[in-house]
Amino acid sequence: MKFIPSTIAMMMCMLGTSDAFVSPQIQTNIIHPTNIDPMKHSSSLSSSRNKKTKLFMGLDLVTYLRCEWISAALCTNQTPVSADVCLQLGTEDGRAITFIPRTIRKFITASADSADSGEITVAAQRQLKQQMERRGTNVELVFANQKCDDLKEVDDESVDVVISLCACQRMIENGQDWKRSVQEASRVLKPGGRLLFVEQTELGPGKSQKYLDYIQNLGVKAMAPTEFDDSDEPLSEDEIDEVYPVFQEIGSDDVDLVLVPHVAGVAIKSIDAGLTRKQREQKRKKEEDAKYAELSISAFERGSKKKRKKKKANAEDEDA
Repeated sequence: MKFIPSTIAMMMCMLGTSDAFVSPQIQTNIIHPTNIDPMKHSSSLSSSRNKKTKLFMGLDLVTYLRCEWISAALCTNQTPVSADVCLQLGTEDGRAITFIPRTIRKFITASADSADSGEITVAAQRQLKQQMERRGTNVELVFANQKCDDLKEVDDESVDVVISLCACQRMIENGQDWKRSVQEASRVLKPGGRLLFVEQTELGPGKSQKYLDYIQNLGVKAMAPTEFDDSDEPLSEDEIDEVYPVFQEIGSDDVDLVLVPHVAGVAIKSIDAGLTRKQREQKRKKEEDAKYAELSISAFERGSKKKRKKKKANAEDEDA
């Protein structure tokens, strides 16, 4: 007798053809031969037997497990100790609670499965609570009814870390705009905040859109002043046309040992994101003035110390 290794056997069960794992909605369309007249329904039975019900997975088992491991390592190692608020794009279960460090104090959800309400499923809420209790953390869970491409319940520059773990493809499948979700993530991130991502390398129709290229080219454009603008200094035409990069630094690498290409990395939001050229110059001038003031104080303290030493030496010479 030849035995099949457990891993291979599990993959065969998951990828094989079976009616045992079919949802009730799909099972209602399957015709079974119970209480059916064979003469009357012979044609329908023959056609139904030719139709096979398969269990489809979003990702193959190898890619799924590899991305799972990379996601856990990325969230653990690249979340700053000072970070307090974390938002997840595409919350579908409670795994993220086990990925993020215990220093996180607030965890906010966003759904990639609904194109309308953006509600998190009851199962996902239950799993998040269970993982929090098992891990023994005191993180505050905020179940926000919002879509990934419309973070309507999150204020500007209020989040320290945004995580996007294999969520963009689900957004596309459920009618959401993954590019808009990146824009929303950059909006809610604090200056210096981090976007941690593990996503498919190519997305969209025909896999023509590259996730990393979009993040690298994402920028902020200064808007022309309106009648509601309180600024006393209008923007020049050059400032209005100028585009500033959102992310200051981006580090990434391809996920190896997978069947579906994925990319993992960290994008750090620019400290000056959203500032115009004039505002950047004013900020730079203030920083330089503060630096010179600090140097002047240090020089004065060193001079005073030398004078005290010299005065003390002279007094000792007079006594001698």
